[in-house]
Amino acid sequence: MTDYVFVERPSDRVAHVVLNRPERRNALIGPMATQLADTITELNADESLNALVVRGAGGAFCSGLDLKEFTLDPQPDWVPTFGDEWRRVHRSLFDSPKIIVGALQGAAVNGGAALGLACDFLVAGDTAFLQVGEIQQGMPAPMNMAWLRLRYSEALAARVTLLGDRLTGPQLVDLGMAFRSVPDDEVLEAVDELVDRLAAHEPQGVLRIKTSLRRSGFDPSAEEWLAKTLASDPLAGVRFQPKAARDA
Repeated sequence: MTDYVFVERPSDRVAHVVLNRPERRNALIGPMATQLADTITELNADESLNALVVRGAGGAFCSGLDLKEFTLDPQPDWVPTFGDEWRRVHRSLFDSPKIIVGALQGAAVNGGAALGLACDFLVAGDTAFLQVGEIQQGMPAPMNMAWLRLRYSEALAARVTLLGDRLTGPQLVDLGMAFRSVPDDEVLEAVDELVDRLAAHEPQGVLRIKTSLRRSGFDPSAEEWLAKTLASDPLAGVRFQPKAARDA
């Protein structure tokens, strides 16, 4: 089986979760979502870990859904279940007792943006960008909206989702969405510096703080959080269809 996701352990308390389709700028497909959900769930249970880094191989974070793969004819057998697997990814991120740091290199677009927004800290390259651009395609953005409304104000969520602009590293910092913006070739170094600091905390302290943040800021249950998000989007349950089928 192809390793669409792999793990690196630079230290006992830190694990890097690496998206591994660099030839497609780490665009998402079904098997990748399954492996990502399984990987994060497994790492969540590792009591020796304090911090997870989410990044992409080859200098790109994640370019969103791989529409070329989704619209193949015949349709890949994983397409009908992708939505379930994608929600499983976000449940694992929501429930994670670890501090999650995103290394934003290149681009985080649509589904990739949702992964970036799921991180507790985001370190971005100066020319890297995050874009919630579904509105430009006439598509809903339920997971992006879920994370934006969890972490930020309605006004900021509206700005990000209704304009659909590319937000570069410095802009993300100005908006309070990124922790730091650094020269593009220094992103991983800056991530390591931050993670070394975070990993020094006691694991029980990290768990207590993250649990308290969830309970004071929103529903403590990932299932309730996702259900509320999907209930607010009348198209969220619609299965992905190839363009030809939608136009028929």
